[in-house]
Amino acid sequence: MSLLIKAKELYVEYKGRDVLAIDELEIYDYDRIGLVGANGAGKSTLIRALLGEITVPHGHIAREGRFAYIPQMEDLSPQQEVQNYAMLGKLGVDRPSERPSGGEETRRKIAQALSDEVHGLFADEPTCSLDLEGIDFLIHQLRAYSGALLLVSHDRYFLDRVVDKIWELKDGTIAEYWGGYSDYLAQKEEERQAQAIQYRQFAAERDRLEKAILEKKRQAQNVEQSAKGTGRKNKSEDGGRLGHQKTLGSKQKKLHQAARNLEHRIEAMGDAKPPEAIRSVRFRQSPALALHNPFPIMGSGIGMRFGDKVIFDKASFQFPLGAKIAITGPNGAGKTTLFRMILGREEGIAVSPKARIGYFSQDGYKLAKNQAVMAYMAENSDYQASDIRAVLAAMGFAPEDIGKELSVLSGGELIKLQLAKMLLGRYNILLMDEPSNFLDLPAVEALEKLMKDYAGTIIFVTHDARLLENVADRIYRIENGKIILKKG
Repeated sequence: MSLLIKAKELYVEYKGRDVLAIDELEIYDYDRIGLVGANGAGKSTLIRALLGEITVPHGHIAREGRFAYIPQMEDLSPQQEVQNYAMLGKLGVDRPSERPSGGEETRRKIAQALSDEVHGLFADEPTCSLDLEGIDFLIHQLRAYSGALLLVSHDRYFLDRVVDKIWELKDGTIAEYWGGYSDYLAQKEEERQAQAIQYRQFAAERDRLEKAILEKKRQAQNVEQSAKGTGRKNKSEDGGRLGHQKTLGSKQKKLHQAARNLEHRIEAMGDAKPPEAIRSVRFRQSPALALHNPFPIMGSGIGMRFGDKVIFDKASFQFPLGAKIAITGPNGAGKTTLFRMILGREEGIAVSPKARIGYFSQDGYKLAKNQAVMAYMAENSDYQASDIRAVLAAMGFAPEDIGKELSVLSGGELIKLQLAKMLLGRYNILLMDEPSNFLDLPAVEALEKLMKDYAGTIIFVTHDARLLENVADRIYRIENGKIILKKG
């Protein structure tokens, strides 16, 4: 057992917010860690700091050994020559290219990192551009890897198969959970339930004390009124009147003191927060958008080729009404092409005349507008502001984000916003191309629930095995120019 990295008093602040506030952190050669947290929590900052790629204003980091790093796709540097062509092939890169795509460059970086002789491998969303076959191959390689792993990923299946420890980065600090991502979720739910019980007990005791305070004050007020009444009645009398008033005054003081003591007990209890509320959204569909065709989108004998490459060769399909339909296949098989053919109503594809199709594309986050979030969300939507706010909250938007303009949102926030807008729009069919890409894990889980609850038909492309497993009731695979039903 060797200590590879030790960090102490690691503090990073950005715009008055603690991005990192870590007293101590250690990574050993046996560690296989999944780093999770919301977008903007500081995951990439932490990895870069541990690797020495950025200088932190406060803290000390000691490193022993060499480390490889796979950054996010937008941070990739120009390609390096990789000699392990067998690994490149498995990852979906056939040969060197003068102008590689972002996905090809990501796979090259993975191959390079796995080929290097290093003590540890750090990766930021390494599965983002891989198809299911590439993800499974990467899982196999990482499970066989003998060094330390620190991985940021929104892919729950990937984390469950590779890591045995989860670091949750929230409010600058790290909470550690043993096991894979599913184990982490189970432990978080136990914490939430324990917090709910603790809060109920706290609230019940606080209510009891507040009622007792009110009762003591009411009794003191009664004593005061009784003393005044006795004083008026006995104003012409002498003897025991003064002694009687002293007794009442003493009793009144004791009641006030008892009330103050109870108030001190409430102050000593401190404060307790209830667990975050789980908001639900009831999706509905306007009767004007109702579809009665049992198969609103059908294809018969469709064909498509790019140069010498055949994408579809007399392919046929029937997509049923109200289903959650997944389209799978390796990179380049034609999944996005199929969506574009449906949108263009190309030859061989029949779309119901009453179909109102919403389309989420992988580069939709580039379509920012200079308008407020709520104004953007209210366009083409029949939902009330409360429903819109509930969906935005589920997708991770804070109340203060609602008044922002789209121009100040990050790419990840724009993706979440576009997905939320589609789900609340005047559509009855949604086409979603890799909707979970670039989302943080809480947003992926929220999206999964929203997709399951959606009232219309959803046809989606994904390489997220958990999203596929939990949402799709029909799965089609594109292979050898055909569209083949695999499930449903």
